[in-house]
Amino acid sequence: MTFDFAPFIPWPLLAGLAVIVVAIAALAIFRGVRGAWIRSMAALALLAALANPLLMQEDREQLSTIVPVIVDRSQSQQTPERVKMTNDALAQLKDRLARFPNVEARYVDATEPEDSDAPSTRLFNALSAAVADVPPARIGGAIMISDGQIHDVPGVNQALGFDAPIHGLITGKAKEFDRRIEVIKAPRFGIVNEEQQLVLRVFDDGPSPGGTADVTVKLNGNEIATLQATPGRDTPFSFKVERGGSNVLEFSVAALPGEVTQANNRAVHVIDGIRQNLRVLLVSGEPHAGERAWRNLLKSDASVDLVHFTILRPPEKQDGTPINELSLIAFPTRELFVDKIKDFDLIIFDRYQHRGVLPILYYDYIAQYVQNGGALLIAAGPEQAGPDSIALTPLSSVLPAAPTGEMIEKAFYPRLSEIGKKHPVTRGLDGSTEEPPRWGRWFRSVGVEKPQGDTVMVGADNNPLLVLNRAGQGRVAMLLSDQGWLWARGFEGGGPHVSLYRRMAHWLMKEPALEEEALTARASGRTLEITRQTIGDNPGNATVRYPSGKTETLPLVQSEPGLFKAEKRMDEIGLFEIRNGEMSTMVHVGAVDAPEFKAMISTPDVLKPISDKTRGLVTRVSNEDGNVTIPPILPVRGQIRVADDDRMQIRLTNETVLKGINTLPLFAGFAGVGILLLAFGAMWWREGR
Repeated sequence: MTFDFAPFIPWPLLAGLAVIVVAIAALAIFRGVRGAWIRSMAALALLAALANPLLMQEDREQLSTIVPVIVDRSQSQQTPERVKMTNDALAQLKDRLARFPNVEARYVDATEPEDSDAPSTRLFNALSAAVADVPPARIGGAIMISDGQIHDVPGVNQALGFDAPIHGLITGKAKEFDRRIEVIKAPRFGIVNEEQQLVLRVFDDGPSPGGTADVTVKLNGNEIATLQATPGRDTPFSFKVERGGSNVLEFSVAALPGEVTQANNRAVHVIDGIRQNLRVLLVSGEPHAGERAWRNLLKSDASVDLVHFTILRPPEKQDGTPINELSLIAFPTRELFVDKIKDFDLIIFDRYQHRGVLPILYYDYIAQYVQNGGALLIAAGPEQAGPDSIALTPLSSVLPAAPTGEMIEKAFYPRLSEIGKKHPVTRGLDGSTEEPPRWGRWFRSVGVEKPQGDTVMVGADNNPLLVLNRAGQGRVAMLLSDQGWLWARGFEGGGPHVSLYRRMAHWLMKEPALEEEALTARASGRTLEITRQTIGDNPGNATVRYPSGKTETLPLVQSEPGLFKAEKRMDEIGLFEIRNGEMSTMVHVGAVDAPEFKAMISTPDVLKPISDKTRGLVTRVSNEDGNVTIPPILPVRGQIRVADDDRMQIRLTNETVLKGINTLPLFAGFAGVGILLLAFGAMWWREGR
């Protein structure tokens, strides 16, 4: 209850009247005027009535104590065992807090932000957001259910914004063990067929079993090495980039019994292969109109080292010219096809025929070169159908098509076959989708028997025009016409000769983007993009295995012939495995060095310093028997000065909210009138004497 005034006249006027009354009263008393005291008291009573004194009583309601409960739902908490522990502990905690009517619990599930590429457990950010609208005095404490791997714990000297205990309920078991692998240092780019170096490390979190760890290394899905790594120490590894474009290195460390999770037992590194120089040998059988088209295309590419020979003087040409007067360069057959044949990435025979320039044995060397991984392109003309055809040499063992001996002399539009519409070498060539195709005609092609491999382009009467095939570890392409130069010259509008020739060369060089059957995946932020190339039928669905171990089936939707895609934003970060039929690939979504995967074992040590500072309690929720129990809750009035090792203390707030104010005027009603009448009556009584 409080005392206040609500004067009927302004305070300055009331103060002036009071001064006058006091002065007159003092003078009257000083001179001994009869009835001065009674008159003074009556005047003061009148002044008090004008001041309107009030008695006030506030009507207040006790406010509840806010206790935020932060539940860790990060990926390290998603193992089945920890999910059960978390849910059981949360259910018990809700039951305990419900017993205190003046305690208001706020439950918050703390997850990674959807736009985060480097997930981490940020429980204190969630705590700040949960109590942003709460005065610090109302916060009775905070309880966190987590595995203890928290990445935003403030320092012990950093202010929390409130004075209340922080308690931690730790999931997981004591003395947990986990083995993981990381790529510490690795190049992003590498020269094809040149040795590269990287450094990896195996980590043992928790009590290590000791010894070495077996690490299996795969490159583009093929196992290339097995390493013995000592946990905690850097392990160097040397390898060669086998192809241009994207190359995926996968490192997997053998799992051990009792590990927390195997989600971090694998790591991937993507390295882009760069061909320093593509060495191409172009051998033209004789000068012809299409020779310049090949030469111009290859010379225009700065990454191509071109060696070009044209057979201008075959051995049978004898015109009596002395050797010392010839200006022609002798064809270095042994140097090219014996000593240095392995140095070439691609050999092109452009209208070449067997006329004794190459010994017959050298064709066998070329066939072995292809079988061992080399690339051969045959650009055939009339000579392929004649008696000097290279198809009649040992080279025939790797050629996909044998000539019938006839030339098909007929105007035609080169068209894509049904396979060609799906094949990445010819799919989507500019002008191919129209009928007739929006390019110029050709006028002759080589007749061949039923070819091996894939016929991706056809000529007149659907006869094979472009055939692609594998031979051993190498590849062979046969273009069964010498009329491609018409497109280069712009005849009837020309055609996509540059795209066609370049794609053929890249396919022969085993570029991953031009594989007929390929499953690739890439991550853009947290969006997983899956691409499946095939020249067959619909490949079906893709199966995605998450880092947590769960699997999901995604439908592959055809975006164009032979190309199927799927796209989804993922709610997990880490290493994903994608499978389709017998094919599989791996991709890492999000940052590779995300804190969430640095350590997966549960621990009370991270939260304990801030808990000790605030006089809180950190304890595990699982006992030795595997049962989940949480400590009792102890509400405390006033400041918490000593920590309790067995109970979670909650500081009850003293905060209230004002509901209303009750006022009682002292000079109101009959009481005020009675006092005034008494004063004036006493004054008159005195005057009457």
